[in-house]
Amino acid sequence: MRTALLVTVILLAVFLAVEAIGGIMGWRYIGTGVAATNTISVSGHGESLGVPDIATFTFSVVSDKTTVADAQADATAKANAITDYLTSAGVSKNDIQTSNYSIEPQYDYQTQVCPQAAVTSGAASAPVYCGGGNQVLKGYEVSQSTTIKVRDTSKAGDLLAGVGSKGATQVSGLTFTFDNPDSIQTDARNKAIADAKTKADALAKQLGVTLVRVTSFNENTGGTGPRPMVYSMASGAADTKAVAPEISTGQNDVTDDVTITYEIK
Repeated sequence: MRTALLVTVILLAVFLAVEAIGGIMGWRYIGTGVAATNTISVSGHGESLGVPDIATFTFSVVSDKTTVADAQADATAKANAITDYLTSAGVSKNDIQTSNYSIEPQYDYQTQVCPQAAVTSGAASAPVYCGGGNQVLKGYEVSQSTTIKVRDTSKAGDLLAGVGSKGATQVSGLTFTFDNPDSIQTDARNKAIADAKTKADALAKQLGVTLVRVTSFNENTGGTGPRPMVYSMASGAADTKAVAPEISTGQNDVTDDVTITYEIK
């Protein structure tokens, strides 16, 4: 009986000790989750210029035939010929991607002739057309668009002219970008944060307060650069030698805007 009582007392003491230690450790968390009430917010802007190292453009081939199979075969032959040209010019197959493929029926609209009426003009007579008409299927149009990524931007002009001379109906959407956009975006962000910190330090000095910690951070990324250019070539231009356009990559302006809220005391 005495032994059981002693064990009970020991267990109770251990339990109380554990609870006391847990309570002491929890004291440092009291109030840490309370939102800061004294704050200031500042905005920062950063810009970073860089020469693009990637060019992208899209070419399309179109075929009109009386059957779907014939139109598909013709469009495929044209697209494959252009793809072969691009790979022979050094473009990787991994940088050639089909972006659109469509099959559309093509119709002629035929008006109805009134059988009971005719207008005579001199020695010739002309039919009189009644209202309404019929759509008559005349064939099918197959269109295939392919997007190309050019890693050697100095070749962009030659490739634009080359795909046109190989049978592309339209070449468009030439844009310049970065193979690793995160690097230049990070540089713009660092400048924006530094700008915001400078403003916060100046504002805190003017107000006679001290910056304690960051309580919130918001970011808005963006950028401007050369507008996409449209380079179009009419169907049948493969019979003539296309002149390569002069392509200028210029610089892309990547921007970053941040808003930082500081707790003050």
